[in-house]
Amino acid sequence: MSKVVFITGATSGFGRAAARRFAQGGWSLVLTGRRTERLEALRDELAAQVPVHIATLDVRDAAAVQAAVDALPADFRPVTSLINNAGLALAPVPAQKVALQDWHTMIDTNVTGLVNVTHALLPQLIETGAGASIVNLGSVAGQWPYPGGHVYGASKAFVQQFTYNLRCDLLSTGVRVTDIAPGMAETEFTLVRTKGDQAASDKLYRGTTPLSAEDIAEQIFYVATLPAHININRLEIMPTRQAWSAFAVDRDA
Repeated sequence: MSKVVFITGATSGFGRAAARRFAQGGWSLVLTGRRTERLEALRDELAAQVPVHIATLDVRDAAAVQAAVDALPADFRPVTSLINNAGLALAPVPAQKVALQDWHTMIDTNVTGLVNVTHALLPQLIETGAGASIVNLGSVAGQWPYPGGHVYGASKAFVQQFTYNLRCDLLSTGVRVTDIAPGMAETEFTLVRTKGDQAASDKLYRGTTPLSAEDIAEQIFYVATLPAHININRLEIMPTRQAWSAFAVDRDA
């Protein structure tokens, strides 16, 4: 039987690219996301390569997450690797101008959704034991604050600390846990964040060379396929053309 990877947010970006990369590696796929038609298209694309099981799922719904895990066919359990990719950023404006609902949506998806899926799959991952892995998609925003980052950055800082603390609790189980923290990457991320503003997305990536979804998928696959005795705690990845900047200073006119 092939190894099984469970990917959240598989309908676009890093999740979709990871599905394709794991399929290339011969893994069976459990693909979840909110957009059924995209899941079906991805299943149709990859089913000739490897077994694929799809489940339309909103990770914010703990009962739905548990039901989806409980309903996994026998050939898709136990899970070898969990890729916690589902997440989003909203409202790239100062905190004082943000709608409270946007903050709640980010917390519910990036934090609550992450713990819902992890909690539901921990028994299967522990059953797999040595070589099993949890890969959590964080962000450089969890380490390096910037204007307009507010709750998004805070939620990714949670991802980092949740990853580290899981490592402590899972020490004797053989289950590895990694926080992968990408920098600038050209996906649907900015379109979602700006609620469909293509011009804003184009402006962000214009004139530089950002990471691609495939770049991050390759690193996810690398981490999940390391020898069982190796754990990468955190992998921060930036494009060569991105770096840090000086502190902002408010000055008198």
